[in-house]
Amino acid sequence: MKAWQMPELGDPWEKMTLSEVAPPDLAEGVVRIAVEATDLNFADILQCQGNYQVKLEPPFVPGMGAAGRVLEAAPDIDLEVGQRVVGPTVAPGGGYAEQALLLGEQVTKLSDAVDPLKAVALHVTYGTAWFGLHHRGHLQPGETVLVLAAAGGVGAAALELAKIHGCWVVAAAGSEQKCQVCRQLGADEVVDYDSEDLYERVMSLTQGRGVDVIYDPVGGRYFDIARRLVAWEGRILVIGFASGDIPNAPMNHALVKNYTIVGVHMGGYRQKDPTPFNACYGTLYEMLIADQIDPLIDRVVGFENLPQGLKDLSERRSKGRIVFTPT
Repeated sequence: MKAWQMPELGDPWEKMTLSEVAPPDLAEGVVRIAVEATDLNFADILQCQGNYQVKLEPPFVPGMGAAGRVLEAAPDIDLEVGQRVVGPTVAPGGGYAEQALLLGEQVTKLSDAVDPLKAVALHVTYGTAWFGLHHRGHLQPGETVLVLAAAGGVGAAALELAKIHGCWVVAAAGSEQKCQVCRQLGADEVVDYDSEDLYERVMSLTQGRGVDVIYDPVGGRYFDIARRLVAWEGRILVIGFASGDIPNAPMNHALVKNYTIVGVHMGGYRQKDPTPFNACYGTLYEMLIADQIDPLIDRVVGFENLPQGLKDLSERRSKGRIVFTPT
């Protein structure tokens, strides 16, 4: 089969090789699929660089989630050949390939009415947003939410889910074009932090109170701004560090404002406690089928353009998800 493979750790747009490789071996608890779609994630880049929480030893095929048709299932997995499914991949059989392995107990069956591109666009981004806002952040209707990088994949998902939950959302993004995307997604207020002072604008919008919940997939200097914007007894949701800079949190500031810094590592629930993980995706795919959510797709790439898609993602030149399809 054709696959992009990481022979060594590094930037995937430089290190990945496109090769003909043997299909990954089927094991207990695993499903082999013919890949229809795989989403590109910042976490994929970090994993290829060796900087992600879950380490993989080369060679491996990147791609943390995939959708497609079942080719073969282990005897302990009750799935029929031809069934369309989506779920997390199992190393080394990632989604940047014609075939991939999925973790059987965590796949979701999809009807033929569900677009596999939308299904994978939802998988990591909306799962992260749902876990952050609901399971870890205990978001309440009527609360105020600041979403950083709100035109990106995880940011756009958080914006949409917070609005569905009845919250007032300020979306922050890095250009007027991206701010327009946030307006289209339903943000109540939008801040262009390339041309506006994020702190001053949000404090003005909230009459000096700040916001109840901050959703931060960026880190770096934006975390330092965000912690000054969190309201009394608010929550800062630490989603990731797309800026490449892991910030230091002054605990005396958290103490005097009584706010909570909340880590959000959705993938950890696969091993630690799959119950909320499965509940999350059950809810999200029900919402997708009911047209309550509509994952934002920036573009679709094939084998040839996949490395450039990852590079664009790393440089924040995308709005919403970049999705790979091998056909």
